[in-house]
Parts: sequence; structure tokens; C-alpha cells
Amino acid sequence: MQSGFQLFGAVHLAVIAATAAAPFLLVRLGRTERVRRALAVAVAANELIWYGYRYSTEGFRFPEGLPLGLCDVVVWLTVAAAWTGRGTLFELCWFWGVAGAAMAILTPDLWAPCWSYPTIYFFLAHGLVVTVPVFLWLAGVARAGAGAVWRALLWVNVYAGAVGLFNAVFGTNYMYLCRKPEGASPLDWFGPWPWYLLGGEAMAVALFGLLCLPLRLRSGRGG
Repeated sequence: MQSGFQLFGAVHLAVIAATAAAPFLLVRLGRTERVRRALAVAVAANELIWYGYRYSTEGFRFPEGLPLGLCDVVVWLTVAAAWTGRGTLFELCWFWGVAGAAMAILTPDLWAPCWSYPTIYFFLAHGLVVTVPVFLWLAGVARAGAGAVWRALLWVNVYAGAVGLFNAVFGTNYMYLCRKPEGASPLDWFGPWPWYLLGGEAMAVALFGLLCLPLRLRSGRGG
């Protein structure tokens, strides 16, 4: 992690607090289609600006630099869920986005200085991926169907398998399937490769199970 950013320092705690408060503040603005579609546009615009910045400064690099990380996919699922309000899209955003992006915010794998645009983008993108599905849930816009947690687990493993094949062919490390992040992360709890992959799977099951609880409290479904 670059100097200038302190894990759980004042800036980091402010980001965490802002992410936690944002969906509740958005609900106060309204539960209308206009609000959720404005969120969809904001998430898409933030991502497209990032693509423009990254490819203008770094150029197109293959096989590195592709948007194959889970959070990269969840960004566009979040855009679609906010725009359409469809429950099937909401399910994936809820489980993949809230669990994955929240972990990224709590243990960020940063490579740029604290106040640089890449770091600001990192927290804004991950914060929106958490904020939007929580807003959709609080606003009652979208609901998860029965068995949602199992579908989310199935599809995240299917996607990880596809990305793992890409990694094997091209020698990349998308989704940290081949080696852990350089900075501190929960994967450090589970030992070296490949054991940390099993630990990560168990952690996903546990987090998805916890995320079922608010869904069940509101609708009695989602398990």
C-alpha cells in the first residue's frame, strides 16, 4: 500500500462512515424511479471516466488491465439493477457487491497515493457498489427470490472458474486466484495458495449467509 494512506486512519474511517450512511441518506431523497436511474447513470459515468483515464495513461494492455475482477463485473450489474429494478440482477448485486466491495473498502489494495484520482476512484466505485443495492433494498424497489443465496454462490463460482482458466492461459491474477493481494487482506488468515482459496470460499458462504438475514426480515425470502 502506498504511503499517505493509513489503514483505519481518519480518512479511511471517514470513507467507511460515508459508505454506511449514503444509502440511508438517498432513501430520504426519495424512493422513485428517477432516483434509482440517476444512481445507475452515476455508477456508469464513474466507471466510463475511469476507463478513459486508465487507457489514456496506461494504454490498452493485454492480458493485464482488463475489467475481469468481480467488482468490475458487479459495477455493470449494479447499473442494470438500478436502472431496471429487476430482482434477479439485485440478487447478484446484493451478495456479490455488498460482500465483495465492503471487504475491498475495509481492506483496500491500493497502488496509488492517498489523494490521487485512482485512489479516489477505488473508494467511490466500491462505495457505490455497496450503496446502490442497500438503497434498492431499503427503498423496497427490488426483492431477492427464494434460493437467491445459492444462485449467487453458484454463479460466483462459475465466474471464478472462467477467470481462473483465463489466468492459467495468460499468467494473470484476476480475482487474486493465483496469489494474494500485496496489502493486508482477509485472505491472509487462510494460509498460502491454494488453501486461501478454500478459506475465501468459506468466507463467501458465511458472508452470503449473513446477507440473507435482512432479506428474510423484510420479505421472508432470499434464503
